[in-house]
Amino acid sequence: MKTFMLSFLLSLSAAVFCMPVSQPTRQDEKFAENYLKRFFNLTEERGPTFRSGISSVSKKLMEMQKFFGLQITGNLDADTLAMMKKPRCGVLEKPLGLVSTAENNLKWDKNDLTYRIENYTPDMSAAEVDESIEKALQVWAKVTPLRFTRIYRGIADIMISFTHGDNSPFYGTGGYLAHAFPPSSGIGGDVHFNDDETFTFRSTEDYVLFLVAAHEFGHSLGLSHSNDPGALMAPVYSYRNPDTFILPQDDVRGIQSLYGKNEDPIPPGPTAPPTPDACDSSLVLDAVATLRGEMLFFKNGFFWRIYPQSYTSQQTLIANFWPNAPDSVDAAYESHQSDRVFYFKGRQVWAFSGYDLVHGYPISISSFGLPKKVKKVDAALNDPETGKTLFFIGSNYYSYDETTKAMDSGFPKRVDKTFSGMTRKVTAALQHRGYTYLYSGPYMYEFSSRTGQMLRLLRNSYFLPCNNY
Repeated sequence: MKTFMLSFLLSLSAAVFCMPVSQPTRQDEKFAENYLKRFFNLTEERGPTFRSGISSVSKKLMEMQKFFGLQITGNLDADTLAMMKKPRCGVLEKPLGLVSTAENNLKWDKNDLTYRIENYTPDMSAAEVDESIEKALQVWAKVTPLRFTRIYRGIADIMISFTHGDNSPFYGTGGYLAHAFPPSSGIGGDVHFNDDETFTFRSTEDYVLFLVAAHEFGHSLGLSHSNDPGALMAPVYSYRNPDTFILPQDDVRGIQSLYGKNEDPIPPGPTAPPTPDACDSSLVLDAVATLRGEMLFFKNGFFWRIYPQSYTSQQTLIANFWPNAPDSVDAAYESHQSDRVFYFKGRQVWAFSGYDLVHGYPISISSFGLPKKVKKVDAALNDPETGKTLFFIGSNYYSYDETTKAMDSGFPKRVDKTFSGMTRKVTAALQHRGYTYLYSGPYMYEFSSRTGQMLRLLRNSYFLPCNNY
């Protein structure tokens, strides 16, 4: 039995956004060891694992941490353990770069493929399963010359089944959702779904079959996993609205490298924005907020979570934490008075207590007392000492009292009258440790919260580290 290094940076509680301190248990260590054996080809060692130098366990932990964009420590820290415990695809990793890459350069030597649904899950109606599978295949057909035909008997190129185990067994619930085999004869192309899990047509409570199937069909066509957290071929399950789903650019590049583009004369559809990169010096953030000791940075449908104790970041989709939130946000802030976080999009605002949407939301932004002519909030920040929340709109800002739930009189005021020298539009805002930070484009302006005097001009990366290890 191997022993994992027990040092850690901080403890993560993804469910409640708090950070209790705890050591990994012996059960955690065994779970992590099995995870690395299954997905990162960890091999057995004889004798003490850490007798000298860097052990094979540490090397595999570093490989896994690099793949998922975690801080590379070689230790079983809480962030690494939390990533291991996320529901995911059962196909092992081949960390070959950002783009969804070919599985050993395997691909079908034809563009017309057949598929057959061998059985059904009791979680959904047969019609819902049929529609989910067909829609998932069309995700790939839309961007390639591939065409899929369903057959009802005999052997298809892609055989689809719901099972409780096979030669690569599933382990009950909360683990591996499905797996698929790369193109080849025999079992190649086949997809097995873990029937111990609960699949759904659209609900955010369980696993949307369309999303899981679309990912697995990527493997059936020859793609391996991507370490782009926004890619469909990322190994960890991410909820997205199936009605508005667009194949991310990373996946499009990957599948077209195998089969080429769809040359049919059809009108071009919408394209997904690229996954934002914290290392991009021109990055313009949509919003910045805090939440129970963490700092949150939003861009498109993603956000980074920053832990102030270590200033390491994790990037994920907004929908992974708040499925009922808008796809992207214009502004955000945490109300320390109500222990809620508010997200603004257009003329509406959403309020969440932890993960849960507060009853009655979303509501109109005019419910805060903003004029009905206001079409959107550009930025927002909350001052926990005064209980005031500032809403930035164009060149002006409003002050809202969180205690009285009313807008303060004498507003709006010009931003540059209070925050000296701030003549550019505020695109995000944050108050942190007695300082006010106003973002504009790729820059952040630091002000004294007491005097309003500008102190420093900083890059957006000041609080948002570039984890380009």
